[in-house]
Amino acid sequence: MSSTAPTTAPSGTAGEARRSAAGGGARITVPLGWILPVGLALVWELAVRSGWSNGRLMPPPSRIAGTLCTLAASGELYDHVVATSVRVAWGFAAGAAVGILAGALTGAVPLARRLLDPTIQALRAIPSIAWVPLFILWFGIFETSKIVLIAAGVFFPVYLGVASAVLSVDRRIVEVGRAFRLSRPALVRRVLLPAILPQTVTALRTGLGLGWMFVVAAEFMGASEGLGYLLVDGQQLGKADQIVAAILVFAALGKVSDACLAAASEPFLRWQDRHQDGI
Repeated sequence: MSSTAPTTAPSGTAGEARRSAAGGGARITVPLGWILPVGLALVWELAVRSGWSNGRLMPPPSRIAGTLCTLAASGELYDHVVATSVRVAWGFAAGAAVGILAGALTGAVPLARRLLDPTIQALRAIPSIAWVPLFILWFGIFETSKIVLIAAGVFFPVYLGVASAVLSVDRRIVEVGRAFRLSRPALVRRVLLPAILPQTVTALRTGLGLGWMFVVAAEFMGASEGLGYLLVDGQQLGKADQIVAAILVFAALGKVSDACLAAASEPFLRWQDRHQDGI
């Protein structure tokens, strides 16, 4: 008597077979994040082409794309993007480094927290544009003042996030580490750092976003190149398409840099058992 082969397959194999049958072996990923911006762009393009709007103050996507192509072909866009990106990179590095050190200090040392935190919290409430005249007076109108302004914008959210993360470390996990007789360096490396890392990454991403916002104010300070200069030039010459093009490039650079920071931090957060990972 011949044996009959099993007719059922493991759940993983069955799931793969169903996906292969449905999609020809390849998963189709729908870029849901593109639906809203692309839809709005198409609606506005149709509104201008049909005569519902003249597109003078808010140019259609086709005109903005033409402006971007012209700037890219001349090499001008590349120069502006590089100038702005370098300023943000230096400002973010300086602001994040000082913010992490100050946040760790005030979070871990009560005396430092009572001494420094009230002043830092008061300075945090000052609008960014209020620093511009002072930084110009101190550092001139060249690169130093721009980088310092960006660093100031990055510092405060990073400081606040790191200090809050240190203060919110669960006392019980520290006691567990001590129960296992971990040395102080081992306790910091194996318990404290993993505990504060998620909030620190969030603070860094917030600071990076503010860095892109502060670079606009920085490049209003007499810059001759950069995306902020493109904004000012477009406003003075009445080029709405150039203004919107610069805004879109800001948005793209901000999204790409945030995605890179999130990807770089992901290997350090693999230990997390997150709810969304199971969905």
